[in-house]
Amino acid sequence: MTSLFDQFEQASMKTRNNNFTTAEMSSLGYINMTLEQDVPIFSKAKKDFTPSDKITHVAISNKQLVVAMANNILFRMNLHNPQQQDEISLSKYTATCRLTNLFLDPTGNHLLLTFAPKSLEGGPELLYLSRKSNKLKSTTKFRGHEFTEVAWNTLNDSENTTGPILLGTSKGLIFETEIVLEGDKFFTSGFSSSLEQYWRQVFDIGKGSNTPITGLEYHKVLGGDKYVIFAATPSKLYYFVGRAEHDEKPLLQQVFNRYLNIPEKDTYLESDSNLRYSRLKFWSENLTVPNSFAWMTEKGITYGQFDSGLDDSMVTLKEKTRLIKYPKPLYEDYSVSPKFPIAIALTEFHILLAYTDTIKGVCLLNEDVVYEDNYNEAFGKLVNIIKDASTGEIWAITENAVLRFKVTKEERNVWQIFCENQQFDLAKKYSRGNEAFYNQVLIKEADMLFNNKEYELSAQRYAETQSSFEEICLKFIQVDQQDSLKIFLRRKLDTLKPQDKTQITMIVIWVIELYLCKLEEKRLAGLEQSAVYLDIQKQFETFLALSEVSDCIKKNKATVYELMASHGDKSNLIKLTIVNKDFEQLIRHHIYKNSFHEALEVLKSQNKYELYYQFAPILIQEVPKYTVKALIEQGKKLVPVRLLPALVTCEGEFHAKEVMKYLEFCIDKLKNTDKAIHNFLLSLYAKHDRDKLKQYLNAQGQELSLVNYDVHFALRLCQENNLTEACVQLSGLLGLWESAVDLALTINLELAKQLADMPPEDDVELRKKLWLKIAQHVVSGKNDIQQAMEFLQQCDLIRIEDILPFFSDFVTIDHFKEAICNSLKEYNQHIQDLKDEMEEATKSAQLVREEIQSFRNRFTFISSDETCEICNSTLMIKPFYMFPCQHKFHTDCLMSELNPLL
Repeated sequence: MTSLFDQFEQASMKTRNNNFTTAEMSSLGYINMTLEQDVPIFSKAKKDFTPSDKITHVAISNKQLVVAMANNILFRMNLHNPQQQDEISLSKYTATCRLTNLFLDPTGNHLLLTFAPKSLEGGPELLYLSRKSNKLKSTTKFRGHEFTEVAWNTLNDSENTTGPILLGTSKGLIFETEIVLEGDKFFTSGFSSSLEQYWRQVFDIGKGSNTPITGLEYHKVLGGDKYVIFAATPSKLYYFVGRAEHDEKPLLQQVFNRYLNIPEKDTYLESDSNLRYSRLKFWSENLTVPNSFAWMTEKGITYGQFDSGLDDSMVTLKEKTRLIKYPKPLYEDYSVSPKFPIAIALTEFHILLAYTDTIKGVCLLNEDVVYEDNYNEAFGKLVNIIKDASTGEIWAITENAVLRFKVTKEERNVWQIFCENQQFDLAKKYSRGNEAFYNQVLIKEADMLFNNKEYELSAQRYAETQSSFEEICLKFIQVDQQDSLKIFLRRKLDTLKPQDKTQITMIVIWVIELYLCKLEEKRLAGLEQSAVYLDIQKQFETFLALSEVSDCIKKNKATVYELMASHGDKSNLIKLTIVNKDFEQLIRHHIYKNSFHEALEVLKSQNKYELYYQFAPILIQEVPKYTVKALIEQGKKLVPVRLLPALVTCEGEFHAKEVMKYLEFCIDKLKNTDKAIHNFLLSLYAKHDRDKLKQYLNAQGQELSLVNYDVHFALRLCQENNLTEACVQLSGLLGLWESAVDLALTINLELAKQLADMPPEDDVELRKKLWLKIAQHVVSGKNDIQQAMEFLQQCDLIRIEDILPFFSDFVTIDHFKEAICNSLKEYNQHIQDLKDEMEEATKSAQLVREEIQSFRNRFTFISSDETCEICNSTLMIKPFYMFPCQHKFHTDCLMSELNPLL
């Protein structure tokens, strides 16, 4: 349960998070709503641990806590499992020396304790303690050196060896060694009982002066044998880079040797400081090779970011560093000397400064204090603030407590700082998770580019934002940047969804208008063949080829075509119609230009046959020969009746000739039987080619039910055009034989004779009547008795008595003597034939009467068991018929059988 003191401490903790002003999002469609108070970036929690005495020194790594207390007790605890803890007495060593520092490696397995003498009698000590042991061991080879800093091997994961490590002394010396437990030692030149596998001084920074090493760290660059080494003194920060062979020991001696011939000033960064200490801390994104460092001196915090793979010298590293001033207290007392941090901890965007009574969190980007926590007497003075190199956790240790710091979304507001500093790539990186913030960064970047007159780049950025579309367009219109506006519209089009049909249509039409204006401007300037014009044309064609653009154009073809036509851009209009297979518009365009042959070629090249019916009227008027040829080539793919409106508009001999050619093709080749086609062809024949009319009527025949034209229409047409011979043929076809013969007699006697024989043979009266008309014409017309007699010989239906009334009263009987005699002979012969037939009929009647008389006396016997031949029922129960052949049928049965056959 949290104590009252802890509750008071939490309530009094002063947290000052950067409350960046959230941009107004109302116009962007966002609602700024906070449902609960934001969690502070930094918050602390007290560990359930009460030391037995005041803590004087501390080390934490890989969740292993090691503290040294004022009662000379060394306490170790597993922070993950607090039950794992032990205590070790240091009284044996503190009698003559004082503990100066604890150094714990990243794995938490190896601990080094440094001691300094209390008087001139003793000497400095360096002790080693393994995590698996409670026994401190002395390092005999380092006696006489006071060690102030240790650079651990970050790649080592062994519990029995430290791997190559660097040790810094109070006089600026740097040693390399490797501590190995007894069981893992290897023999070199005899038996050795010391912990050090080897040891060697590799560098001297102090040059004989008492310049302590206050910071020391080295890392191997991944993927090679390259190493980087940082070493800090109270006023200088050294940076060493080099390569080292793994098999050669000491390992890092090879790196330091590279700097023996390099001027010392090129190896360090200097900061004037009267402090006897400095602090050097690092931050790495993946807890391996660091990405940034912070070096605390009297002047402030020197902060820098570096790339271990690229930064090969302090010269390049200096360019990436800057100085962060210490935050001033709220109420500064100039009579009191300023206080400096005793320790620091570095995160990605903040640095924690630990003073003896407070911890302040400073943002690395804008140097604002975002966190401040004061520590009262109950906690005691701050001893240290430590960042666990293995887990990244931050711990604050006071004399009486161990507190764990929790870092919550420290990057939450850095996007705005980067944005204000115009570091827009970073701002976008850290605002990407929040759509509203990300949009605000894009707007800021676009505004900056626009103000710098980098209009095209600003257009690209504006297109990615959710800003008012109209407002952005007006900005570019006001500065007359049509090209930039075009870029904005094109990029904006890419961000729209398929369902935003209205917006897509508006933007597509607008962009087309801008391209057309630009092209028209170049054409008017006479630059149609220039590289600039061709480049714009290529961009335009690329834009039109986009799927969403082509889909939009297909739905708004009329608007786009009108737009192109208004700018006089015929070339693009034709290309667009070809691309979209909009042959109708292309043909129409060629017709407008009086390019009828081109229009016909386009019509022939496509498969949309409806267009033939649409454009045939104009094409057959202008280019009849080629149009008819094209129609014939299509054959059965076209419906001739639908082409009639185009064909009937043709006038003149030449047009009629071509139309007749197509109609003849339809009738002869396609076997078309539509009356409209045949009637139209008849009308053309009647006006322009009478010979073909006669051929056509003969080909159709004289069977009314088999002809394909309207006979009444044809008759009226021939009458109007005085085509008497055709009228004769048509009248006969209609059964108007008398009229036909009358017309035939006006032009040709032989034709009249042919017609007189054409009526049905059983209609003797009609045929006789027709021949009498002809006879009357022959006799009354010429009054030639000899010709009349010859005429009687041609027709067996007419006798001399039939034609006598047609002769004049002055003709004598002598002229007809022979004809009358022949006629009387025929009558006598006919009378004799009738007598013979009557005698034969009388004899036949007598035979019939005799046979009937004989049948009256005939009979037959019918038994009661006789049955009907059809229904097999008893015959005598109903009326029946009995035939001489002995077949018997009921009357109703017989009738039902015979009725269907009658």
